[in-house]
Amino acid sequence: MSGPQMIFGLVVGIAVLIFLILRTKIHPFLALIISASLTGIIGGMNPPDVIKSITNGFGSTLASIGIVIGFGVMMGRILEISGAAQRMAYTFLKIFGKGREELAMALTGYVVSIPIFCDSGFVILSPIAKALSRTTKKSVISIGVALAVGLVATHHAVPPTPGPLGVAGIFQVDVGLMILWGLVFAIPITIVGVLYAKWLGNRIYQIPTSDGMGWTRNKKEAEHIQKLEVENNDQKELPSVLSSFAPIVVPIILILLNTVLTAMKLTSPVVNYILFFGSPVIAVGIGLIIAIYTLVPKMDRTQVIKLMEEGVSSAGIIILITGAGGSLGQVLRDSGAGDYVAKLIAGTGLPAILLPFFVATLVRLVQGSGTVAMITSASITAPILATMNVNPVLAAQAACLGAMVFSYFNDSYFWVVNRLLGVEDVKEQIMTWSVPTTLGWATALVMLLIANLILA
Repeated sequence: MSGPQMIFGLVVGIAVLIFLILRTKIHPFLALIISASLTGIIGGMNPPDVIKSITNGFGSTLASIGIVIGFGVMMGRILEISGAAQRMAYTFLKIFGKGREELAMALTGYVVSIPIFCDSGFVILSPIAKALSRTTKKSVISIGVALAVGLVATHHAVPPTPGPLGVAGIFQVDVGLMILWGLVFAIPITIVGVLYAKWLGNRIYQIPTSDGMGWTRNKKEAEHIQKLEVENNDQKELPSVLSSFAPIVVPIILILLNTVLTAMKLTSPVVNYILFFGSPVIAVGIGLIIAIYTLVPKMDRTQVIKLMEEGVSSAGIIILITGAGGSLGQVLRDSGAGDYVAKLIAGTGLPAILLPFFVATLVRLVQGSGTVAMITSASITAPILATMNVNPVLAAQAACLGAMVFSYFNDSYFWVVNRLLGVEDVKEQIMTWSVPTTLGWATALVMLLIANLILA
C-alpha cells in the first residue's frame, strides 16, 4: 500500500461518512460500517483483511466498553427510579450551591477520570446530570457537557490512566511529575469547558422527561416537570446519601485499586483477586448488584427486571454505534494511514515542543482513539526529541493533550456522550462534543507554549 493511496482512501471514507449521516436516511451505525469498508478497500487493503479489521475493531471496542454500558444503563435506571440520583443531585447542590451545577459535575468528572476511562465514568455519572437537570430546570446539555469535559481533561493528561502512563514510560519521565503537570494542564481545560457548557445550554435547551425515558425542549413543560420533581420528592423518602452513592463509589474505588496495583506490577494471589474485582466489567457489575439490593429492596423481582430492561432498551443503539466507531478506527490503524500521516508531520520544521502535539492531533483525527494517538505520537517523536532541548515532561504532555482535538464520528466517546444526553441532530452533536474537545485542545496548546517559555 502506497502512502498517497492510503490518504486517498481515508479522505474518501470520511467524506462518504459525513455525506451519509448528513444527507441520507442511512443510520449512523450502517454509515460507519460503509465508511470503514471504503476506507480500507480504496486505501489498498485486501477485501478479506478489511472485513477482519471491521469485525476485530467492533469486537475489541465492545469488549472494553460494551458490557460496562449495559450494566451502567441498568444501574442508571435504578438510580433514577429509586430517587438515588435525586439524592446525589441534592448533595452536590448542597456542597457547591445552586447555580454551580456545571462546576459541580465538571469537578466530579475531573477526579473520577483519573483512575478510569472517561467512557465508563460518563456512563456511571450521567444519571446525576439528568437528575440535576430535572430538579434545577437547567439544560441537561450544559450539565452533561461540563461532566464530559471534566472527565476527558484528566483522562488525557493524568496517570494512571493508561494513555498518559504509557507516554510517560516512552519518554522516560517521572510519573509523579507527569501527574502533577497533568493536573495543572487539566484545570484550564476544565474551566474553558464549563464556560462553553453554560453557553451551549442556553443555545440547546433540553431536559429529561419526568419518567426519565424521553426529552423535552419546551420550557413550560420543563417547569411542570420541575414542579412534579419537587412534589414527588416531598412525598417520598429518598435513599440515604451512603446508599445512593455506594453503587457509583464502590466501582470507582475497585477500579482505582486495579489501576494502582497494575502500575505497581505487584503479583500475588490476593492481588490477582483485587485486579479481578477491579476490572471495569466486574466493578460496575458489583455496583449494579449494590443498587438492586440497597435502593429497591421492596420491589419484587418482576418490577426490578422490568426496570433494568427499560435501561437496556436505551443502550442497544449506543452499543452498536460505539462498536461501529471502533470498526472504522481499526481499519484506519490497519491500513497504515495513521502511521503514514504521523511520519509526514515528524518530517516538518515545527518547533520541537509542538511536534508530539501535532502528530497526536493528526493521528487522533485519522483513527479516533485518543489512547492510540498518544502512544503513536510518543513512539515516533520521543527518539527525535531526545537529542533536542525540550523538557521531556512537557513533551509527554504534548503527546497526550494533542490527542484531545475534535472528537467526531470515529470516536466511541463522541457517541456515548451524545446518545446518553439525547442529542440526535448531527450539527448539535458536533456542538455538544466536537467543539468542546477542540476548545480543550486549543487551551492545552496555549498552556504548553507558556510552560515551554517558562521552563526553556
